[in-house]
Amino acid sequence: MLGSVTTGLVVCVAVLAVASVYGVLHKRRNGRVRVRGRDDGKRLGSAEIGGELGQRATLVQFSSAFCAPCRATRRVLGEVAAMVPGVTHVEIDAEDRLDLVRELEILKTPTVLVLDAGGRVVRRATGQPRKADVIAALGEAV
Repeated sequence: MLGSVTTGLVVCVAVLAVASVYGVLHKRRNGRVRVRGRDDGKRLGSAEIGGELGQRATLVQFSSAFCAPCRATRRVLGEVAAMVPGVTHVEIDAEDRLDLVRELEILKTPTVLVLDAGGRVVRRATGQPRKADVIAALGEAV
């Protein structure tokens, strides 16, 4: 009896440890702006994003209706677009554009794509990005 209780306790501790490590790693990656290999060479035009491309860069945000981080991301991207001349922010409802979501392999909202002046995807962020990371990502696009 004591052996099965000890075994159960060891299993519980192991599961909690693995879950904690996963949670910490997931939180560290969430919102980071990074280059994604699968975006190489993809270009989006005005027709795909439903708005005009910025003269220097475009911040494309994929959102969903009940996503709290999407509202905060909208605010951050709007502030950055207002600060940097020639940068436009376009928000796309992921539910309305499932074809584009599938094509770009958008798995989570918010997802932000940073496009250069020609519409080429140069950076991608999943989760709520920090303003400093968005500004740094624009450096590559402009």
